Amino acid sequence: MVVFSLGQASANDKTPAKQLFGGKRLPAVMPAQAHGFYSKGCLSGGIAIATDGPYWQAMRLSRNRRWGHPALIKTIEKLSNDAALKDGWPGLLVGDLSQPRGGPMLTGHASHQIGLDADIWLTPMPNRRYSADEREATSAISVLKAKSVVVDPNVWTDAHGRLIMRAAGYPEVQRVLVHPGIKKKLCETWKGNRRHLNKVRPYYGHHYHMHIRLRCPKGSRGCKAQNAVPASAGCGKELDWWFNVALKPKKPPKKTTKPTKPKKPKHIMLSDLPTACAVVLNSAGPASEAAVTSRAGGSAQTAYAPVKPVQSPFALPALVPVPKERPFVQ
Repeated sequence: MVVFSLGQASANDKTPAKQLFGGKRLPAVMPAQAHGFYSKGCLSGGIAIATDGPYWQAMRLSRNRRWGHPALIKTIEKLSNDAALKDGWPGLLVGDLSQPRGGPMLTGHASHQIGLDADIWLTPMPNRRYSADEREATSAISVLKAKSVVVDPNVWTDAHGRLIMRAAGYPEVQRVLVHPGIKKKLCETWKGNRRHLNKVRPYYGHHYHMHIRLRCPKGSRGCKAQNAVPASAGCGKELDWWFNVALKPKKPPKKTTKPTKPKKPKHIMLSDLPTACAVVLNSAGPASEAAVTSRAGGSAQTAYAPVKPVQSPFALPALVPVPKERPFVQ
């Protein structure tokens, strides 16, 4: 059984794309593909990570952001097992991935739009299962000293470093975003293989979670790749810039008597996204969330169910066929 949406959105729709995609509770029944760029695109054939696995728990379930390309879900599950069995990290607390069909989010992230981004908390999983309410109310713990840009030795452990470097070592992971203070800590203390330290990239925030970003997967012809990371470890002048310039307290603006009009936010519209995203938005959904949720330790099936050919030329198909995969004009 496939569920169809009666509302059809088009490129000339005046509704912000975040409302169109944020209103979809289930993915599009299409082959798994990432369309567009990480901050301007959508996802077809996405699946959800299970709320609980042997070594992970999904947080903030009410946001409905535990969806991703099957390659992303597979990587998170692999990381949870490797970190627990090899790195002394008890389990992952999984934050935001993407919405069921990707696209701009109602609140928060500018990226996470094509099912290839994941936020993993830097708080170890406890030895019990959180309740639904606890998953909403529990906060991730910063690894920085209060009101500081350096790592707090009372919070940071060697296992934090092993977790981050484990993720950076996967070939499918292009970059791991962390706070500059965390990058500096790894530059100074990491004793293991430093070959993948270049993939650990400093960025604003990210002191209570790491942001894992996958490369464009095979088969996603419409996925726009991000520039490759530099070959150097990134522990020199480029890291110093964050502390000497980017993270320096800003001087307050000079007072002016001239009133200024607040700028209206510019919303991303459906017409701003790849052409494929209108098809993704209007495509059928699966019968249930359970049908497209990855099973811990099992194979994750994409939200795609090919339609059986019609036997009689006079009979209508039981399901409206899903359009065949074809290149879209960007």
